[in-house]
Amino acid sequence: MEENKRKTGSYYESLAADFLKKRGLRILERNFRSRKGEIDLIARDGKYLVFIEVKYRKNGSSGSSFAAVRKEKQRTISTVALFYLIRHGYGDNVCCRFDVVGIDGKEIHWIKNAFDFCR
Repeated sequence: MEENKRKTGSYYESLAADFLKKRGLRILERNFRSRKGEIDLIARDGKYLVFIEVKYRKNGSSGSSFAAVRKEKQRTISTVALFYLIRHGYGDNVCCRFDVVGIDGKEIHWIKNAFDFCR
């Protein structure tokens, strides 16, 4: 079951990456992991370093894809993003953004600046 979920997740992350590339973003990393968690995609959008969460829902029966990015998940992404910045030697003046790509059925929606850094 876990492998099937991972395959599904990987498929929709690739779909999201292609979607974002067509809109001018340059994908830097996929599935960046630390001990605290994972960020699905990291990209460059002009001056912004963008940390992207991808959520897929087959249908609306378990809520929208965006509803799945709750405060706890935002905290995890923020913590991993901070680790990424430190690990890659970014200074304090890097402009960052947290985006969410929601895939509901066959529809893809992108929210730029979906949430602020949180601890």
